[in-house]
Amino acid sequence: MTTKLTQRYQQALSLATQLHATQTRKGGIPYITHLVSVSELVLEDGGDEDQAIAALLHDAVEDQGGAKSLAVIKEKFGDRVAAIVSSCSESDTQPKPPWRDRKECYIKQMRQANIAVHRVSLADKLDNLRSIHTMLKQEGSIAWKRFKGDREQSLWFYHELFNIYQVKYQSPMLQEYAHILNAIEQY
Repeated sequence: MTTKLTQRYQQALSLATQLHATQTRKGGIPYITHLVSVSELVLEDGGDEDQAIAALLHDAVEDQGGAKSLAVIKEKFGDRVAAIVSSCSESDTQPKPPWRDRKECYIKQMRQANIAVHRVSLADKLDNLRSIHTMLKQEGSIAWKRFKGDREQSLWFYHELFNIYQVKYQSPMLQEYAHILNAIEQY
């Protein structure tokens, strides 16, 4: 099945670009690259336009405006997109709660999430794992120091999510996720 993208997708891409204009990923890469990659993974996995839009906007609430950004997303893209984005958000407050608290809350959210949320979340975490793997290959284990959660905590989080995804949502992304997770454990 091919998902047809409409003007709504272009509007979401524009909004994501505006919201994250000054944000970069670890290593200085423009943040929008992550959002586009997650959206691409969602579409490759058979996601619909709402899911692809949610993928573009999945970090807007926790990184760029909290409840205000969620209200804009709901107004522009509807309840379904807003619900997916909300479910994929670890926090909607600044400053953010402590790292471990956010991760435990996210894990609980994923245990209750529907397939659309799992698809976007899995794509997000897979892209994050790819990025972590690239940094580890380039810098070695010193790259772990860039993360708020240390190596053990980060691996715990990604393993917990894998266990949930594996039971709740079958996707070809899971194989790559497991492969990369295994590879980063070597650092």
